[in-house]
Amino acid sequence: MFRAYYSLDQLPAGFGPSALTIGNFDGVHLGHARILRAAVETARARRWLATALIFDPHPTRVVAPERTPQLLTTPSARLALFEQAGLDAALVLPFTVEVARLEPEEFVRRIVVEKLAARAVVVGGNFRFGRHQGGDLETLQRLGPGCGFEVRVVDPVNCRGEMVSSSRLRQLIADGRVSRARPLLGRPVSVEGMVIQGHGVGARQTVPTLNLAPATEVLPGRGVYITCAQDPESGRRWPSVTNVGVRPTFGGSELSIETHLLRPLAGPDPARLSVAFLHRLRDEIRFPSPEDLRRQILRDVTATEKFFQRLEAHKEILT
Repeated sequence: MFRAYYSLDQLPAGFGPSALTIGNFDGVHLGHARILRAAVETARARRWLATALIFDPHPTRVVAPERTPQLLTTPSARLALFEQAGLDAALVLPFTVEVARLEPEEFVRRIVVEKLAARAVVVGGNFRFGRHQGGDLETLQRLGPGCGFEVRVVDPVNCRGEMVSSSRLRQLIADGRVSRARPLLGRPVSVEGMVIQGHGVGARQTVPTLNLAPATEVLPGRGVYITCAQDPESGRRWPSVTNVGVRPTFGGSELSIETHLLRPLAGPDPARLSVAFLHRLRDEIRFPSPEDLRRQILRDVTATEKFFQRLEAHKEILT
């Protein structure tokens, strides 16, 4: 059973031994998946715990706030993906000023060895750690023999001619290129959040929608998308059309995410919604009237229905 811990004090006495991987893992993309798989394989071969160490908040939020990236995934989403990858445990370590000040040797001794009982540390080649990121792969390999752990280095992943990275995914998603981001992620781009009360304009003048307050910081660029909406609680799913934008036809100015379900709810309104972005249909534009917008939405719905028919015909998996 997968277990998550949120402080060093929560770790049980005698935790480990572990095959440990360390990083931010924002997005849990194909490159991260390769590292997680290596940690699981190492742990299974030795009957150790496959464990991940991540930080919350992102370390730059403490040491260099001006360089803090927008995050692709919340810590809770990363934990869910860790469990799917087969990990046994994860520590979400609060990243404080005190943690930031730990020298690389002290970080290894106090956290990696004493608390997480690492017998193997599995990382990518660009791994950095400790105060001012003073520790690197060479530091880790130098400390390993004396601290009782081996180091396993995992090569990066190249997908369709480009290196898979969180920064590249942020760019693709912000540009609305969700179809291009999907193979790098290994799954569709998804946004999850609470369903909130909208302005009611759609239900009155165009089509009814569910409005999302996203927990994710990186959102697809403004536009209209073919999506698949899911209620995380019940597992109910609906083909859908989603608009990310400011509703210019109605003079809006605040960014909103509005999803129109193509099938009946068949139950209560979901409290939360996860929306998988499968394909970008068009830009968000201002229409002369709500009726013109409604006609365009119906054309978007027709295109979406055809998209899902093709998926079904080819037995493709949506999420």
